[in-house]
Formats: sequence, C-alpha cells, structure tokens
Amino acid sequence: MIEMLDKMLNKNGLVAAFAMVGLVMWLSVLLSRKLTFGRVHGSAIAILIGLLLAYWGGTQTGGQHGLADLSQFAGIGLMGGAMLRDFAIVATAFEVQVDEARKAGLIGAVSLLLGTLLPFIVGASIAHAMGYRDAVSMTTIGAGAVTYIVGPVTGAAIGASSDVMALSIATGLVKAIIVMIFTPVAARALGLSTPRSAMIFGGLAGTVSGVSAGLAATDRRLVPYGALIATFHTGLGCLLGPSVLFLVTKALVG
Repeated sequence: MIEMLDKMLNKNGLVAAFAMVGLVMWLSVLLSRKLTFGRVHGSAIAILIGLLLAYWGGTQTGGQHGLADLSQFAGIGLMGGAMLRDFAIVATAFEVQVDEARKAGLIGAVSLLLGTLLPFIVGASIAHAMGYRDAVSMTTIGAGAVTYIVGPVTGAAIGASSDVMALSIATGLVKAIIVMIFTPVAARALGLSTPRSAMIFGGLAGTVSGVSAGLAATDRRLVPYGALIATFHTGLGCLLGPSVLFLVTKALVG
C-alpha cells in the first residue's frame, strides 16, 4: 500500500501538490476556527505551516527547495514556481474595477515611491550597520529590501558579489514573509477594507507575493488592487536601484 502511494505521488507530482495544499488549507481553517476563533485567518496559519514544511524538507534532504526536494512532492516546485506564480498574479488584474483603481490617484503614486525609497533606506542602513560599508553592497542589500527580485538585478548591474546578492534575496524574502503573516493580523488597525486602502497598502508594502497572500488572508476581493500597485515595485526598483539610488549611496559613503 505504501509502495503504491509512493509511486502514485512520484508519477502525479502536480496533482499531489494541489492535494497537499488543499490539505494544509483545510487544516489551517480548522485551526483558525478552533484555536483562534477566527481572529487569525486560516491563510496566515497556512503560510506558517508551509514555511515549517519547507524547513523540514530542507533539513531532510539538505537541498535548497524545501519539500520540492523530496521526489514525492516534486510537483510543489512546479506549482510554486515562477510560471504559475506570475500567471496567478497577472490573472488578478482581471478583477480590477477601473473606476476603483482611479481612486488611488496621486496618493497611490506617492505610496509607490515611498514604498520603494523607505525599504531601500532601511536595508542599506542595516547593511552599513552589519559591516557592509561600500556603496555596491549597501545598494544591493537595500534594493533587496524593496523586493527580492530588485536586489539581484541591481547587484548584477553594479557588480556586487554573489554573496551580497544572496543576502539581498534573503532580505526581500524576510520582508515578504513578514507582510504575508502580519497583514491579516493588522488589517483592522490599518483600515484595510476598501480597494483604495488596498492599493495604498500595496504601494507601501511593495512585495507582490507578500501583499497578495496577506490580502488574500484578509479579504480576497482586495487582492487585485493591492497586487496592481505592488507589481510596479519591481520595475521601479530595477530602474532606480542601479542608477539614482546607487549614485546617491555612492555620494554618501564614497
């Protein structure tokens, strides 16, 4: 029986991945209802469970892709890969109501700019405090704090080492995880209840994956609006990182 199940999981990786995610979501909703009485959304609990499973998978195999390094769950690597992820993000745009999107107006653009500059300043400052005093390293790690895509793109453009680019990716991932987990917890305090507030939040938070998952755990109807603005962070960060932000950082630290 176990051998047959193992063979089935290996031959139907993507189906097994969907089944695994469905099981985790069912368990998460149950825990949310029974343990937190709905105060912590099931999606937030599912994110934590996913991180724990990824850690366990990595420790069991010594690999770099969590559960996907186990042959029985290799389909998770495809399901959670860039292709389906980007397809899901793009698909959210079809739910956007243009009239609602226009309401963000100038404040949406300002939040996008602040959401790019403020994380960069924080990331570059932390890099400086941790001993990375050169402009290239500070810019790369600061760019990683914008999103984990902007970091390596900026680093490659200005000649950062692979170690520094890896740190920039890690910085962006930590930011995304924090946004994922704490968005549903802080949603009421932040007033995340309208498309306009979701767009402003997406502009300030900046990470598409974090914003999308966090808003999905809060109110799935807000996901397209938050993702709509957050999506621009990658382009804006990749434009400003190797140019304006690098030149300013270089002027400040030499």
